[in-house]
Amino acid sequence: MKSEIKERLEELKEEYQKGQEQLIALEQETTNLSKTMLRISGAIQVLEELTGKDAPGNSNGIDTEMQETKHSEK
Repeated sequence: MKSEIKERLEELKEEYQKGQEQLIALEQETTNLSKTMLRISGAIQVLEELTGKDAPGNSNGIDTEMQETKHSEK
């Protein structure tokens, strides 16, 4: 009985470690994606300014989306 408990404990520890590693990888992916989206947003803003569109209030909703993302991260 004790050996079964110890075996199950080891299995659970391994599963937990794998979960931790996966969580770290997902957090890194989220960070990278956020940085990419921020760069794209900046590029859109520059191109809109170059084409003469009004940058304030972005009609494409990017400012709103970025604000919502920042609020949801808190």
